Amino acid sequence: MLIISEDLARELVSVEDAIDAVESTFAAMARGDGRNYPVVREVVGYQNAVYGVKTGCDVSAPILGLKAGGYWPHNAEKGLGNHQSSTLLFDPETGRASALVSANYLTGVRTGASSAIATKYLSRPESRILGIIGTGVQAQYQLRATMAVRELTRVHAWDPSAENLGRFGDTVHELGLDFVAEAEREAVARTADILITVTPSQQALVDKAWVRAGTHVSAMGCDTKGKQELDPHLVAASALFVDEAAQAITIGEFQHAYGRGLITEASLRGSIGQVIEGLCDGRRAADEVTVFDGTGVSLQDLVVAALAVRLAEQRGLGAAVSY
Repeated sequence: MLIISEDLARELVSVEDAIDAVESTFAAMARGDGRNYPVVREVVGYQNAVYGVKTGCDVSAPILGLKAGGYWPHNAEKGLGNHQSSTLLFDPETGRASALVSANYLTGVRTGASSAIATKYLSRPESRILGIIGTGVQAQYQLRATMAVRELTRVHAWDPSAENLGRFGDTVHELGLDFVAEAEREAVARTADILITVTPSQQALVDKAWVRAGTHVSAMGCDTKGKQELDPHLVAASALFVDEAAQAITIGEFQHAYGRGLITEASLRGSIGQVIEGLCDGRRAADEVTVFDGTGVSLQDLVVAALAVRLAEQRGLGAAVSY
């Protein structure tokens, strides 16, 4: 078994690499070659933690494995990230465990990659202004990934934490873009060509009336029942795309519009993988509002972990152990 540390995973897998890998597995899902198995996600009852397991297989790669981990809200007090996870890969030929990969960085970069892929296929090509609601750690992955697919010039952002907002603004400036820290969420939404929400909110943060015609929205924070970032009426009035339909209407952003009867599963235009494969339309008009519900699926985690393992093996890196 090969063990890939957190630092080595960060060294091996770039944002651009992650975008290519995740795009390939989204396409495999659309072809029926990749399957995500039912998610386990539970409140632990200790340390206020939420723990989950995501598993899946892509027979075209082939990749088989699982990611386990979750959210430990008191970790910051211990000098650790609140999100902690690890990916275990299995040899699809034999079923034996083949690699253990630290997945904290890889989870961040694959989430940024999925949003960027949606932006690449759904936003207007001339989009230059990025709006971000929520400027925690994940916002930096979102920014760097979006820059890989669109020529951004300016970023508008909002966060309830002035410290988070200031730190994010420093990163934006370091990357050579203009930055505007907004006092209100509405100002971000009204300005953006591409709007990304990446928060743990349990109530709508973006009103339908704030979003301009032609905007692309990536809703990336909702991955559990009860979480919410968008006005359900905004969802109902938009062209809707998902990473996986079953997750979107049960634990994703679309759960709220679906639960209120504002949309049905038939309201979803398709998955981003289907757009990639040419199996459904993406954006149909310049003034259309498109919304991508990025719930996060296991194959995103497995494909970037497998990439890290492959690159490590090519370079003779990682710790090999027998068991």
